[in-house]
Formats: sequence, C-alpha cells, structure tokens
Amino acid sequence: MTKQRMLEGIKVLDLTNVLSGPFATLHLALLGADVIKVENPKDGDLARKLGIVPAYNKALMGTSFLAQNANKRSVTLNTKSAEGKEIFKRLVKDADVLVENFRPGVMNRLGLGYEVLKEINPRLIYCAISGFGQTGPDAFKPAYDQIIQGLSGEMAVNGDERLNPLRTGFPVCDTVGGLNAAFALMAALFHRERTGQGQFIDIALLDSIMPLMGWVAANLLIGGQDPVVMGNDNFTAAPSGTFRTGDGFINIAANKQEQWEAVCDVLGVPELKTDPRFQERDTRKRNRKELTPLLEARLQTEATAVWVERLNANDVPSGEILSLRDALKQEQVRHRGVLQKTSAEGVGEIEVFGLTALFDGCSGDVTAPPPTLGQHNAEIYGRLGIDEARRAELKAQGVI
Repeated sequence: MTKQRMLEGIKVLDLTNVLSGPFATLHLALLGADVIKVENPKDGDLARKLGIVPAYNKALMGTSFLAQNANKRSVTLNTKSAEGKEIFKRLVKDADVLVENFRPGVMNRLGLGYEVLKEINPRLIYCAISGFGQTGPDAFKPAYDQIIQGLSGEMAVNGDERLNPLRTGFPVCDTVGGLNAAFALMAALFHRERTGQGQFIDIALLDSIMPLMGWVAANLLIGGQDPVVMGNDNFTAAPSGTFRTGDGFINIAANKQEQWEAVCDVLGVPELKTDPRFQERDTRKRNRKELTPLLEARLQTEATAVWVERLNANDVPSGEILSLRDALKQEQVRHRGVLQKTSAEGVGEIEVFGLTALFDGCSGDVTAPPPTLGQHNAEIYGRLGIDEARRAELKAQGVI
C-alpha cells in the first residue's frame, strides 16, 4: 500500500538561502509539498558553494546545500529584471506558500512584497525569516547564526568557568528558526483550510531560540537566579552529567531519588545514600563537587560500556558519548530511518536526513535528490507557456 504524502498538492515558492529557510522548506518537501527553489541565475543558493569538498562547491552542489534540499525542484530567475518580476508573479498566482529569508524590506524594494503578492493571490501564506524580525530597533541589522547565539544569551549559558562564552557546535539558531517557520506554516495552512485566508508570518531567529532556554530563563525570571555555567553537569539534579570511566566518559542522568539510590547500589557505594551531604536532592546539588570524585573513583574501575549496561538495567538513564561518526551509525538511528539514501547529480549516492516525525499511513521519505541549479526550468516554465525558444532568449538576457 502506497503511503499518502501529507502536503501533496501544496505548492511552495522557496526564495531562501543557506540554512534557516531551506531547513523550513525541507520539512514541507519531505511531507510531499512541491517546493520550487527560485534561485538567482548566476550561482543560486549560497549554500551551493559551502562545504568541505571544493569540487562540489565549484559544481554548485556543496555539502551544505545537499544537506537541506532533497525533494525540491529548482528554477533560475532574476527577480530584479522587469520580465523576471512578471514571471515570478505568474508563479505566485497558484502558489500556496512563499518563504524568504532576506533582510526586511528587500522584497518590498523589488516590488514583490506581501502587500503586492496578496493582491495576486489572496490565499498566499507568506513567511519571512530574518535575524531580528520585520520590526523593532534591530530589524535591519545583519545577522548570522553566531551573532544570534551571542545576543540571545545562549552562548553565555554554555561551557564552564574555564571556557565561557561558548558557541554551540552547530548553527542552532538557524536550525531552530527553520523549525519554527515550518511549524508556523503548518498552522497557517490549517487556518486557511478553515477560513480561506492567507497571511503574513514574521519569524525571527532571536525570538525562535530564546524559548528553548525556558527552564534556565524561568530560574531567572521567576526565581531570580542568574544562570551558573556548569559545563556538562545538569543544574536540575545530581548526579546528572558527564563522568570519567575506565576508558573514557559516560553520561548519567539520575534525576529521581530512586535513580540516585540505584546509582549507589550499582557502583557499590551504598553508604553514600545516607551521607548527609548527598541524602536529599537539593543537598546533593550543592555538594556535587564533592560527590563527583567519589563516583568517578568507582566508575574508573570499569569500561563505559559495562556501566551503561548495568545502570540502564537498573532504570538509571545512561549512555556513551559518541563521536558524530559513531552516532550516525547507531543501530537505533538506522532502525528509525533517520538517514536516507539518494543519488545527487555529479556527486553520486549520498545520505541525508529524512523526516524524523513518523506518521502511520503518511510518508516523509526522501524521494528526489537535491536539484542542480535551474534543473527544472524547462518543466516549470514550460507549464507557464514559455517555450524552449523563449527560454533560450530569457537565458541569454540573464532573466533565467
């Protein structure tokens, strides 16, 4: 039985670049939407030239692009040209969604802002993603992920007394901004089903990342406690963090009293359960620097894998700390289909992330590789009645 594709029949115009926007539209594409990347004719999405393989970058198929653009189609269009604007408006007529991540005001200066486009298509859902949003004193400032990490407070809560501030090791603000946009777009599509109304969605990376620090922020906003950098320790409980073993490190999260007591039993230190420094949760948290070496003295007598098995068998959440290479190879990750294979032109077989929400009866599979630049010009512009001869003229003029 062929599974349905949840967003089949939804047309998305994707004017986005690099990560936040492409990550949002990737989720729509995996759900079956027809996502059409509208790219500049010269070199397209900047991510096409970003990656660690120079040959792929030169071919405009950089690894950064390959990671975010499966299941999409690509057309080239110079929206600064008069004819390019008219072609774009024709594409908008039957589009359901438009996503862009330019600085605020760019689309308005092109004469292609929401107020113009909604006159062409009142059902259009227009999503603008930017660093600071469309309004406010910082709206027009340039922003990349690291700038937002710093301004959000996210870098300030990472690391420890030796290394702080500390950047998260991947573009977390861009990624979360993309997820926020995808969530908002799904809500807007549902709202349109009930009301018939399109709308404008304003997504800011700064807004998007801050709620992820909800517990830390609540301690300050409600409890009046500034965050204390604790490295790999979990501020909510002890022992909960990273500990040295006989051959490396282990993560242990004994967040409940019974889990703490189980740790003592598994490690063979039952006397710690009644030690007044560690007996109660809040006392253990205050005395974690005294507790950790006592636990590590036992943990270092065996390998990580041994302790993981013993602790998990006693309902204490624990795990190895894997390299990215090993994490991607995990049997559980393979079982869940987190990575899927496809073949990209000029690159060969690659693995990319599929949809990580699994639906009963609906598919989120990777069904097409990331497109080459302008790969679908003939198909999409042909449907607009622009024949081969005219496409050749438009290409020569730099319109497509």
